[in-house]
Amino acid sequence: MEHVALENKLSPAFLKARLISESIANIIGFIVLIGLFWMKGYFNWPEWANWLVIGAFVIHCFGTVWSFIEPKFLYKSWGYQLDREFLQISHGILKKEWVTVPMAKVQSVTTSQGPIMKAYQLRGIKVETMGSSHSIPALDEQVALELRERLAEYAKLKDVEE
Repeated sequence: MEHVALENKLSPAFLKARLISESIANIIGFIVLIGLFWMKGYFNWPEWANWLVIGAFVIHCFGTVWSFIEPKFLYKSWGYQLDREFLQISHGILKKEWVTVPMAKVQSVTTSQGPIMKAYQLRGIKVETMGSSHSIPALDEQVALELRERLAEYAKLKDVEE
């Protein structure tokens, strides 16, 4: 089976929302590490604990750099396509994954929106089947609502809640 690029992408606002979310997580991580460095000196921890804190700091620094690079790759890698029979999703940076969800297997479709996504008018979509769950992380709010309605219609779901 030949894999072609799917026609729909995530919202371009996904990049900003993801960067803000990752920055908040990184700041919290650095605050925790500063607290550990302070505790290390105050409680006179053994030498091996110092190396653990230093190792955590180094790993967190690499993670912080990656968190600023990753959203661009995620944005480029995500794609989806919908027709009356299937929802196709492709994603993955190092390992590309292609998922085909038959409409006959869809049991529920939900949208979600956190505070950062709300600020950028984004919504995520989650499609549940009997044995699995699939998501599209960030679409423009109107696109996500329309996609949810079409998914519900094609899957013949009776009641759609917002």
